Amino acid sequence: MITAYEITLAEVADAAAIAVLSRDAIETGLSWRWTARRVLRSILDESTNVAVLRRDGQLQGFAIMRYGDEEAHISLFAVRASQRRIGLGSALLAWLEATAQVAGIRTIKLEARAGNAAAKSFYRRHGFTEAGLSPGYYEDVEDAVRMVKRWGPEG
Repeated sequence: MITAYEITLAEVADAAAIAVLSRDAIETGLSWRWTARRVLRSILDESTNVAVLRRDGQLQGFAIMRYGDEEAHISLFAVRASQRRIGLGSALLAWLEATAQVAGIRTIKLEARAGNAAAKSFYRRHGFTEAGLSPGYYEDVEDAVRMVKRWGPEG
């Protein structure tokens, strides 16, 4: 069971902490591409939401989702390892989905490492389906599974 948490849009001051969590939770075994500078660009981008989840005032998770005209794409999604499996990721994903629906988006797409069974299971539990494989997607180190969730008349 989770205790109180808060989900808000990231602020400029959050960029470094988001980048470090991305490096540690997502980019292991890869080059560190989501540096503070790149995260900051996303925070400042009008077509991107960078959401942060704080618990007891501390950043415990984040998500970066870019909006197109008809669909959104989750570029990064992470919850601190010590805070997983207590509902924080589910709350963060629900926030993203609600935000997308308000924007008129009916499809969210993302990629997950093919070998990350926990991530694929998490997204499946939340209504995502596998939509294909992208060989070598992660720097030719690992393949990606493309996942999608649709709702509304076509979903």
